[in-house]
Amino acid sequence: MEYTIDATDRTLGRIATEAATLLRGKNKPTFERNIAPKVKVTIVNAAKAKIPAKKVLEKYYKHYSGYPGGMKYETLEQVIAEKGVKEALRHAVYGMLPINKLRPIMIKNLIITE
Repeated sequence: MEYTIDATDRTLGRIATEAATLLRGKNKPTFERNIAPKVKVTIVNAAKAKIPAKKVLEKYYKHYSGYPGGMKYETLEQVIAEKGVKEALRHAVYGMLPINKLRPIMIKNLIITE
């Protein structure tokens, strides 16, 4: 099954929520939490998504390397400048998926086009 989500004039979180729901298969009556459904979700026009200016400046992503002093911070503005809105949207959907062995399988079924 394939789904297409148009990101034009929609906020980042609303798009990510819809994509995560479809990737998990929660929209079907045959939903099973221990099986990754065979669905592909395509998000088109990601660059046209609405992101408030305040969020672009204040939202940050952190990553810890595991070493002392290894905490790295990156703002949403830097992520968009380096990798595009595509990466910010992928990160939002990834955060909404369950933290288990199915997460990497489900995120591979997400296709984002700018």
